[in-house]
Amino acid sequence: MPNEKDRDLSPEEGSEEKKYSFLQETIKPKPISREQFIKQLARFAVYGLILGVFACFGFFALKPWIEDVFARDPKTVTIPEDEESEGDGNDAEEESVPAANTDSYEELMEGMNERAEEARKGIVSVEPVQSEEDWEKEMTGITSGTSGVIAADNGQEILILAEDSVCEGAVEWTVTFQDGKQYSASLKMQDKNTGLVMFSVSRGEIADSTWSSIKVSTLGNSNLVTQGDTVMALGNMFGYADGMGYGVVSSTDYKEAFFDGECDILATNIPAESQGTGVLFNMAGEVIGLIPQTVWNDTESSMVNAYAISDLKPIIELLANGESVPYIGIYGTTVTAQLKEEQGMPGGVYVVDVDPDSPAMEAGIQSGDIIYAVGDENVVNIGSYQSAVLKTREGQQITFVGRRIGAEGYVDVDFTVTVGSKK
Repeated sequence: MPNEKDRDLSPEEGSEEKKYSFLQETIKPKPISREQFIKQLARFAVYGLILGVFACFGFFALKPWIEDVFARDPKTVTIPEDEESEGDGNDAEEESVPAANTDSYEELMEGMNERAEEARKGIVSVEPVQSEEDWEKEMTGITSGTSGVIAADNGQEILILAEDSVCEGAVEWTVTFQDGKQYSASLKMQDKNTGLVMFSVSRGEIADSTWSSIKVSTLGNSNLVTQGDTVMALGNMFGYADGMGYGVVSSTDYKEAFFDGECDILATNIPAESQGTGVLFNMAGEVIGLIPQTVWNDTESSMVNAYAISDLKPIIELLANGESVPYIGIYGTTVTAQLKEEQGMPGGVYVVDVDPDSPAMEAGIQSGDIIYAVGDENVVNIGSYQSAVLKTREGQQITFVGRRIGAEGYVDVDFTVTVGSKK
């Protein structure tokens, strides 16, 4: 018999209760088997790996762009001044020197080679990009490049100092580091007067593997170099890149003059090709000289002769910061005490010659004039004159004070010079 409760329900109420009865049921997820769980976990792992690979490729692809867009301003390069010598070492206690034998010689050479390998990290080869294939290079491995030295790192670029012979007729260059990898180089600044040029390679372009094989070279104090010091020459001195030679400094008494200054020459007994270039190091691994293609054209012997690095440091600092080197166009020499006494010349720098179309010629400076002041700087010799000129800037107007011989002797003359440059 029907229940009393069932009889009290109307048809509509009964159907409504059945209609919504499922809402009171608990829905349980379908159980996942162990095999399905492992497959799902593997699928997530594959997706993660693919995402990671794309992220890595994206990072390395965008790294140079990000560094260019968000890079800070390059740091100003400062070349430290040379310290004065603390003495000639004569007060040092004499040490006993062991007798030389085969073992001691091999040990000595091994130590020198280790120092050379470390110094070599700061040497590069700079080559112009040629429009045609260089078959001779492909067959022999001999390059026509110029040796350069890593002189500074401004936080955005690796800066490379070299001789400007590699700039002739070229608009693009490559730099080969010690790991053999080549990178595109840009011309930072050139000075045709001294024959020096600064190239730059973007830090963002350099691979991690290259960083471990390069370093910024330490510019030493060439003023402390004396005759007989042991030195090593690295670079393209023998007509091919990556050459190495040992020897001694044979002389420090000579100079090479250029317009508005001069530079000491470190002469050595190391043989070299007449057009060879390289870098001269002391045994501490410091750069003490730059080896140009040639120093003295009128000599038949071919030896490594280098520009003393200390005399070039102010110019290197300007080039490293992308600033032009001031140029006046005076080829001069110091008025010595003997000339003052014998010929009655006033002190200063005697103008031997004036470069045509130079700021000096435009200002009216002539051969035979004696310059004794540049702006507020007194000039007593060619060194002080060069230092005063390097403190000026291209486009600046500055007063040169000199003396010119006349019928009644020397008279004061002033020249208004607009500083130029030879980029």
